[in-house]
Amino acid sequence: MAASKSGSFHLFKFAGIDVFLHWSWFIAAIYELSSRSARYSSLAWNIGEYLILFAIVLMHEFGHSLACRSVGGRAEQIVLWPLGGVAFVSPPPRAGANLWSIAAGPLVNVVLLLVLQVLDAVSRSSGWAYTAPDLATLIRDVWWMNAGLLFFNILPVYPLDGGQILRSLLWFLLGPARSLLVASILGFFGVAGLVGLILWFQPNDLLWPILIACFLLLNCWNGLKHARQLAKIEALPRRTGCACPSCRKAPPASALWACNACSQPFDPFVSLGRCPHCGAVNTAIACPDCGEMHPLQNWDQGPPILRPYDPRES
Repeated sequence: MAASKSGSFHLFKFAGIDVFLHWSWFIAAIYELSSRSARYSSLAWNIGEYLILFAIVLMHEFGHSLACRSVGGRAEQIVLWPLGGVAFVSPPPRAGANLWSIAAGPLVNVVLLLVLQVLDAVSRSSGWAYTAPDLATLIRDVWWMNAGLLFFNILPVYPLDGGQILRSLLWFLLGPARSLLVASILGFFGVAGLVGLILWFQPNDLLWPILIACFLLLNCWNGLKHARQLAKIEALPRRTGCACPSCRKAPPASALWACNACSQPFDPFVSLGRCPHCGAVNTAIACPDCGEMHPLQNWDQGPPILRPYDPRES
């Protein structure tokens, strides 16, 4: 998802993952607290409700991050902002790894839904609606909030989790580029549908629907551009005489890798791992097809920890 760490400050670090909070979160918090001030007998319950919602979003993003790490991907940052959270994950470029990294987030909400359902059942059987009405209301409202987040996230609209899950499933059949292309195009239709619903229902509070529509539109456009970049990489000629030890696919004959020292693109198979820009020697290379890392000599060539070059970073 397109989100920036700019304008955020560091909250804490857990399991090697840095959590940042965007400054605009406080504006959203004040807005939400004031709009639900009549829901409880005191403001403390409203604050507690919002903090629980904060925790739910955070657990959802940690679900993405930890799942990504479990399949060998990189996940080092989470940014919380008014429209939710963004886990900066980079799973290996494999359909299964991508699917698990995305699906783990909504699965956290499913587990929380079951826990909240049990708490709500206890509340009803114990008569908390009469003996502890604020607590009963809190449990019920948090259940609906979590359910709403889950339902919204699994909509098959890119870049929501549902749209990315759809993309991962299509990846098994169409490959990374065409699956992203299809998911992004379907996402545009989803945004159009959301705008249509906004115009049809004309809700009193237009701020969040408009922000969400703009957020989805921006990410669909970025997804479309990334799909085109992936298609260009897939169309590159392949180098003969060597192959990835894991997936056995030949590497592209192109300056597709970024030097760890200077980040400039180069072809390590031509220079035997030595960057022609800064002279740094890299010792292992990541396969752009399966994401596995192997010493250059294992590709039947000679020395990185290199990652595939991302044209968006140049």
